[in-house]
Amino acid sequence: MFMSFCECMCMLKHSLTYYITGSSGSIPDFMAFGEVDGIEAGYCDSNHKIVQPRQDWAKEILDNDREHLARYTYLCFENLPDLFKALISTLKKHFNQTGGVHILQSIDGCEWDENTGEVTNVLLYGYDGEGFLELDFKTLTFVALKPEYAMLTEILIFDKKDFEVYYAQICPSRLKRYLDSGKSSLQRTVVPSVSLLQKTPSSPVSCQATGFYPDRAMMFWRKDGEEIHENVYHTDVLPNNDETFQMSVSLNVSSVTPEDWRRYDCVFQLSGPSSTIVTTLNNSVIKTNWMYTPETVTCLSVLHSLSVSFSLIVE
Repeated sequence: MFMSFCECMCMLKHSLTYYITGSSGSIPDFMAFGEVDGIEAGYCDSNHKIVQPRQDWAKEILDNDREHLARYTYLCFENLPDLFKALISTLKKHFNQTGGVHILQSIDGCEWDENTGEVTNVLLYGYDGEGFLELDFKTLTFVALKPEYAMLTEILIFDKKDFEVYYAQICPSRLKRYLDSGKSSLQRTVVPSVSLLQKTPSSPVSCQATGFYPDRAMMFWRKDGEEIHENVYHTDVLPNNDETFQMSVSLNVSSVTPEDWRRYDCVFQLSGPSSTIVTTLNNSVIKTNWMYTPETVTCLSVLHSLSVSFSLIVE
């Protein structure tokens, strides 16, 4: 389901997410990167002993807070690599795997709703491209996503109190710190140019937005001010070469009469600071790659009919 226009306007959520990968038989054996609101903030590689910030604000934090850097160094070079190696070894034994490359991954993080203060969390493990364990945050117990992984829920031993403190306090506190330090870039918004495009007179009309930032945006068609989904086709958000993004949403207008066109409009909405662009469906602003306007095509169609009729009379 698509969110309504109001829901998009009112939503203001932020996230801190770590994507971690460990492997057997490949290089690097362990690597991880962290994202704030979908923007890569830092990266680490245990083989090359690298903890590398990807943003200026992240570098400033690590340069000025040595304890913060030490924490990431410990996690990336000792704690998590050891945990991942042990898990991979356990999984290989369980599935009688003696060789080859095997990949263990995890997604770990928290999301904070700036409006409500609500915090939600995620901790999900995958093995060789398939999810197998996730943490139930209500009970603070691991749940196997498939029966063959149930034995791991008993093997994994952890301090529930530590998990509770990390996900309820440390993760959201860290997220807020990063948001404050990186607000100049993380809260940067660039409004796109929006165009109506149509390949042929019978093609859907595509509403295209390009050049916007960040990528957390929505587009939809409305009729008489109400969001519609029938005969509407969405594309994914795609990157441009200049670090901005583009997306489009198309409307099948084959059953829409010319008199009703102005009842439709395309809405582009950036999340975060309110940036809304409304474009009314109008023949005069549609960009095409065909020679004639809809009015010209109609006129030519009538002339063609008259020509056929005249030919029949002459014959």
